[in-house]
This record gives sequence, C-alpha cells and structure tokens, in this order.
Amino acid sequence: MAAVFPFRALRPTPERAAAVAAVPYDVVSTVEARDLAAGNPLSFLRVSRAEIQLPADTNPYSDAVYETALRNFEWLRREAPLVIEDDASLYFYRLRMGTHEQTGLAACYSMDEYERDVIKKHERTRKDKEDDRTRHMIELRAQTGPVFLTHQPSGTVDAVAARVTRGAPLFDFTAVDGVRHSLWRVPPGDVRPLVDAFAGIPFLYIADGHHRAASAQRARQQLREGTAAPARLEADGFLGVAFPSDQVQILPYHRVVKDLAGHTAGSFVDALRARVAVRPGGDAPAGPGHVSMYFDGQWSALTLAPASRGASPAEALDVARLHDQVLAPVLRIGDVRVDKRIDFVGGSRGPGALARLVDEGQAAVAFAMHPVGVGDLLAIADAGEIMPPKSTWFEPKLRDGLLSHII
Repeated sequence: MAAVFPFRALRPTPERAAAVAAVPYDVVSTVEARDLAAGNPLSFLRVSRAEIQLPADTNPYSDAVYETALRNFEWLRREAPLVIEDDASLYFYRLRMGTHEQTGLAACYSMDEYERDVIKKHERTRKDKEDDRTRHMIELRAQTGPVFLTHQPSGTVDAVAARVTRGAPLFDFTAVDGVRHSLWRVPPGDVRPLVDAFAGIPFLYIADGHHRAASAQRARQQLREGTAAPARLEADGFLGVAFPSDQVQILPYHRVVKDLAGHTAGSFVDALRARVAVRPGGDAPAGPGHVSMYFDGQWSALTLAPASRGASPAEALDVARLHDQVLAPVLRIGDVRVDKRIDFVGGSRGPGALARLVDEGQAAVAFAMHPVGVGDLLAIADAGEIMPPKSTWFEPKLRDGLLSHII
C-alpha cells in the first residue's frame, strides 16, 4: 500500500504565490539563483539558497548560510506573509508546459514506507548534499520543497482529481519560464477516497528529489535521538507530490565532452566507426538505441550496439551503452560523477545548445540522447538497480515555497 497523510501546509497567500515560488534549489547555481531572486525580496531562493545574500566567496555549507536561511524564512512568514492552514489538507498540483499537462497529489508520504522500499529509489545520493538539506530542515524545522513521486495510474485518483480541479484553484499563475502552476485544496469529503485509493497502489517511485527524501529521513532520526519524542512526529511524513506515471514527462539528458582524449579529428572518427555505426543524420535521435552526434560542424547519427546478453535494465539504457561503447573506450571518460572532462545538458535546452557549445570551443563533441522512458525508470527501480548518473531530466518541475511542511 501507499500511505498518504493530510498536513497543515505553510503557504503564501494567493496574491503572493507567484512572487514566493522558486525553482528547486538544486537545479541552479549560486550565480543563477542570485540572478533569479534579484529585485524580488519574496523569492523563496532566499531561503533555499540563502548564500545568495552573503559575499560571493561564502562557503554554501557555512553556519552563516543556515542562519541566514532561518532568518529569511522567519521574515518571509511575517512579511509575505506565509500562512499555516487551520486544518490538515491534501492538494492537487497541476503543471502545464506548452501542450503537456500533469496533475499530482501533494501530501505527506510515509517515511516508514520509504525505509521499507515501498517508496522505491533509482539514484544514489551524496553525503555532502544530504548533510546540507538535513541541516536546512533541522534549522528551519520545515520541509520546504516537495519530492517528485510517481505511481501506476489509478482510475479513482484520476476521477477525484478531475472533480476537484473543476473548482477554483487556490493558486494559479504562470512562472517566468512559461510553466503554469495551479493548486487546489482537496475538500474534506474527498480526502478519505484519496487515502483509500492510494492504499491500493502497491508502490511509489521517487522520480526526482532523492536527496530531499534521504535528508528528510536523517532529519527524522535527529529529531528522535536523545529526546522523549512523541509516538508520532510530523517528520514521520515527508512532503511530496505524486503524479500518475502516464502523465510524467522525461526529457533527454545530453552529453558534451571537452576534448578528444588525444585523438585527431580523423583518428576519433576511425575509432568511433570501429565500435558503432555512424552515418549522416539530423540533430534528433531516431529512437531508442540511436544517438545524434555533433562534431566538426555537422550532425551524425550513431546506432549503438545492442546491450550484451544478460544485461540488466540499467545497463541496457542508451546512456549506459553510449558510455560503454564510446565515452569510456574512445574518449577515456571515467566515472561521470567526478570526471571534469564531461558535462551534461538537460531539459528543454536542445540540440542548438549542444552545437553552440562545440562551435564556441567549450566542447569538442556533443551527443544528443533519446529520452529514457518512464517504464524504464519503473523497471530499474523494481529491480532494485541504480540508474546511470544524469539519465533523466523531469520537466516541468515543481516550485519550492508554495507548500511547506512544518516538522
């Protein structure tokens, strides 16, 4: 079963929602966050990335950053203002980007189920990033950004969502990137049907937000340690939005490599042709198993060799096969988590961005990938495997600051 819990959300007033809402803390650099928050004192980036208000050389993990985050959070609660609901509620959160639309249930999800793998993962987390968000939660005593979850479709959930979203939304605004964010509070009479419907869903899957979830687990442990903690803590649930898997959109995560690992242009192409099929092509891969490569001013189509017999679902992904067949043996790329010679371009930044990086000399070669399917992600999580790094880019993204969970 998948347990969902209503919660008393801390949220902006409707007229302030657009100003408060901010991109997730982990999709922008400090410089980008500072630019996005410029001129907007209500931006939640001043809480989630508080280093933007400190000197440029400030360590983002220093005490001053967390102290500033807490001070800004308290200021925002007073001045925005942020209000806390009188009663625990559930919410439907709709994202609309162009013609794509997806509607998920915002709620608290069970930390016990996270620990038992009823809520499945597909990504490793880094301790330094966990340390950061854990301390952020403890200092603020709040989870301020939701985990992006997905689940197998449920006709009951869809029916309730359709009924609730016919009403007037609590928030409805279009962000500067063109994504429309709409949020409805679920009426009390529809809460129990949703709780019961999720109880019939066997598993939830983390799509995006593994570090948030892992940090929420560690924050709960810290709040329980050394205290006479009550039988149930607010931290026993973590803030998430769960979308049906047939509504989730995954965009490709492209690869750019800074040099040819000592190859000349000719020897690189020769080494490439010895491993994969290469022919003239366009800037978009034809489908799974195909990669578009930009090199020496033109696009080529690569056809990857099939995965080896007995390969796991993760090893069969295009990003894994490209690494095994091209990046590692030809371009000498090692662990992509730490290798400084490779970079990644995700989301709506498409082939044009890749070509510019190469044409401007910031990269030697670029590879445009076909997106991973949602079914692939679920299969890998079901198998208990870990996806290769930088495999998926979920778009559109949820905004921080619209709903916070006080723990």
